[in-house]
Amino acid sequence: MVLTAEKDDQWEVVDIESGLDGASSVVDRQDSLFREAVRGGHHSAGAGHYEQDSWWRTLRLAFQCVGILYGDVGTSPLYVYSTTFDHGVGHPDDILGVLSLIIYSFMLFTVIKIVFVALHANDDGDGGTFALYSLISRHAKVSLIPNHQAEDELVSSYGKQGKPSATMRRANWLKHLLETSKAAKISLFLLTILAIAMVISDAVLTPPISVLSAVSGLKEKVPGLTTDQIVWITVAILVVLFAIQRFGTDKVGYSFAPIIMLWLLLIGGVGLYNLIKYDVGVLRSFNPKYIIDYFRRNKKEGWVSLGDILLVFTGTEALFANLGYFSIKSIQLSFSFGLLPSIFLTYIGQAAYLRRHPEHFADTFYRSVPSPLFWPTFILAIAASIIGSQAMISCAFATVSHLQTLSCFPRVRILHTSKRFHGQLYVPEVNLLLCVAACLVTVSFKTTTIIGKAHEICVILVMIITTLLMTIVMLLVWKISIWWIALFFFIFIPIESIYLSSVLYKFIHGPYVPVAMSVVLMVVMIVWHYVHAKRYKYELKHTLSPNKAKELLEHHDLKRVPGVGLFYTELVQGIPPIFPHLIEKIPTIHSVLIFVSIKHLHVPHVDASERFLFRQVEPKEYKVFRCVARYGYRDSVDQEAEGFVLALVESLQYYIRDVNLYTVDEIQSISYPISRDHSLSREKPSGRHGIYAEEMITPIQSFSELTTLSNGVSNRLPQFQASKMNIAELAKIEEEQKFIQRETEKGVVYILGESEVVARPQSSLLKKIVVNYIYSFLRKNFMQGEKMLSIPHGKLLKVGISYEI
Repeated sequence: MVLTAEKDDQWEVVDIESGLDGASSVVDRQDSLFREAVRGGHHSAGAGHYEQDSWWRTLRLAFQCVGILYGDVGTSPLYVYSTTFDHGVGHPDDILGVLSLIIYSFMLFTVIKIVFVALHANDDGDGGTFALYSLISRHAKVSLIPNHQAEDELVSSYGKQGKPSATMRRANWLKHLLETSKAAKISLFLLTILAIAMVISDAVLTPPISVLSAVSGLKEKVPGLTTDQIVWITVAILVVLFAIQRFGTDKVGYSFAPIIMLWLLLIGGVGLYNLIKYDVGVLRSFNPKYIIDYFRRNKKEGWVSLGDILLVFTGTEALFANLGYFSIKSIQLSFSFGLLPSIFLTYIGQAAYLRRHPEHFADTFYRSVPSPLFWPTFILAIAASIIGSQAMISCAFATVSHLQTLSCFPRVRILHTSKRFHGQLYVPEVNLLLCVAACLVTVSFKTTTIIGKAHEICVILVMIITTLLMTIVMLLVWKISIWWIALFFFIFIPIESIYLSSVLYKFIHGPYVPVAMSVVLMVVMIVWHYVHAKRYKYELKHTLSPNKAKELLEHHDLKRVPGVGLFYTELVQGIPPIFPHLIEKIPTIHSVLIFVSIKHLHVPHVDASERFLFRQVEPKEYKVFRCVARYGYRDSVDQEAEGFVLALVESLQYYIRDVNLYTVDEIQSISYPISRDHSLSREKPSGRHGIYAEEMITPIQSFSELTTLSNGVSNRLPQFQASKMNIAELAKIEEEQKFIQRETEKGVVYILGESEVVARPQSSLLKKIVVNYIYSFLRKNFMQGEKMLSIPHGKLLKVGISYEI
């Protein structure tokens, strides 16, 4: 198709299909495993994009990730043997059996499953349970809130792909099941928030067990120290640890790597020394026969001890979740040649020492350290335990941030502590709660044995849920052979279930603590999400129809005042019912009125050029617009209000230009690539560009909706209509843009809807308790919307309304 475009004050002929070549890549993208394979698996640290393969850069990232990712895993040797042999060593070969279990469990779950499989199931470089859920959500509409828009799939990071027919049929079957079954959606949602709750509970337990086990080494040099004194020293260190969170890991993060590297070299060297000095024969534990012998000898006690072996894997969820700051190759390299040999040497060396001194089962780690190295080891143990705790605390902050994008958590202030490394967060309220909970756990349990048993259930439940979500990703996203998927599922699920049964058997001896914490967290998440979804559906059902909106705007009593009004609403479809309530109380609106919706997509980041999506409400002369501001779950929303307005107004002016440059006939002649679920409508548009609630849930129907395509595609499209427009029409467009700018300069007022939600009188007692009491309590005791959006208090207008749901 040949069209005319303006260039250097002359008109030339171009082909619109070539202008769309760049846009076609929007939907022809590779994801997850295949994106990693094509791009070399290099994710820029903290930058959210891939770079050209560079061994120097990979080595640099490999060194840096040692400090951020391996602190928790690297401090597990402090307490694994003391927790496993809490009643003593029954038979000398039991040490070989436990060591064999440690070696093969670590290889299976951490090395194979996480480092060499799960890391590839990343969401454009981001890992963790939430990233898996986000990845699934992009390939199947599993959200319980009906705010999906076809245009969301045109965002550049929302890529999808096609695969061969057999795998595609399975993927489509699973997609259909997830989208049509409410039970499947709810189950997937509950699994995700359960894993998230366990990760937050893990962030409560990791600091006490790591720091307490490190501090307990003082007893070797100061025998007079009591257990209570050890506990209070630990509490003091924990308070300092949580107090420095406000400064952010960026200030000290890259000093972590040398400390953890020294720690790994030290414990690996000590392990090698113990192996040579005490019993080289423990290397026989690489023979899995000793596992069979261990269970044959110990029977039920051997099965029960399986839960204690899980402590070897603590920190793997943080390793997976923090993938976004590094690259897959860098993690695999540092893990294989740094952490793995050091950890194995440490466990092997302790086993060799225990073979000679089985009576020292309670404090194996420090007893096995040569006397001249005690104080360097003790100092590094304290430092490493603090760094390992830091990783889990940071993971908890990121998790809370992700929960807010799912509308599953009350509003809390999320501070970005680093301008250089995006995603380093600090949440004051959560930090305080974690600190109090960690100190209470330390004071209550006093020993690492009980805390360790409590820790086990967090580890195993997150492992099982990761396996389940990974299986869905393999079917829905990777679309690989069913035999590989079956192999993965039927290896890990049965083995992990055995470990889970062992943990549940000891439920009343510790695991009940994180379960109780997780239940409280899940109640908060479920209540908040349930009421939010109900309120959204209520507002969607009661949106103004086009005729009602037109009648309201044309009412003779309605006055216009200078300036721009930004009316914040959660609806991405239509005009909210709170708007006529405002007009009824104050029959006045601004010269330019924009309904703004803040929407989080299931992608890590949304480029600034794709941030805003506009539509105009009829009649056009009233200058009323709808705007959806789209963010990824790692994007910061708490930018300054002034900067947000400038970006919004600039995008609005582009929209005004584009919406007037193209005619309906020319819109019909364009074939634009879109997602596999939607295509351009071939029906004759009505000629207007205002899209209302009932239209916004259908496929794209006007060319103006393409004005927010990735990488500024709309700005590169040939402005073929401009050649047919006369000077007066072009001047009209320019005047409309200037009008928007003038009104912006006159002032901006932020209008925030505050909807009080109550249960209907005929609702059940449970629903009344959930809505009228629990949700109301959470809403009143957490941050208000204007603080979350950084709205200046002097320019804020609140509008209150009550909804019965």
